Amino acid sequence: MILPIVAYGSPVLKKKASDISKDYPKLDELIENMFETMYNANGVGLAAPQVGLSIRLFVIDAKPFAQDESLSEEEVKELESFKRVFINPKLIEENGIEWDFNEGCLSIPDVHEDIFRKPEIKIEYLDRDLNQQTETLSGLPARVVQHEYDHIEGILFTDRISSLKKRLIKSRLTNITKGKVDVGYKMKYPLAKKIR
Repeated sequence: MILPIVAYGSPVLKKKASDISKDYPKLDELIENMFETMYNANGVGLAAPQVGLSIRLFVIDAKPFAQDESLSEEEVKELESFKRVFINPKLIEENGIEWDFNEGCLSIPDVHEDIFRKPEIKIEYLDRDLNQQTETLSGLPARVVQHEYDHIEGILFTDRISSLKKRLIKSRLTNITKGKVDVGYKMKYPLAKKIR
């Protein structure tokens, strides 16, 4: 089932999410719905707060990034197979010299900014079957995980830009909260009366 994506300005996006218990009701169904919602919106990642749930869960499928012709064959293979479910993740380490990449967000449609992040991370999490995993990731997989991890920490990518850039996009962000934006997927806007 495709869920409405919560738009910029919704309080749930700024709240630090809570851990999920192992008996969380209908978890598998929620995960399937999140993947379906993400694919419907042409995203590569989706965190539970983006569908209105303040829980530490996000899903990623980085396959769309594999279309980049500047990537090596090895990078393409890695991105094509990078599909994961992260439950109660903990970011253990971030290493290397920060690099910038133009990021966007399904909750902040039509806004893209260059964001600096470390190129390598180490993360612990429970997978879809609730098995403990520890992974070291680099490049685009690491970046997508960092972006989604920010969501469960109550951080948006727009929180990582300069105050000048924030002022420049302020009216666009205000329009998003009011639902004055054209997207090809269902969204729930904090200052609009209905889901569109």
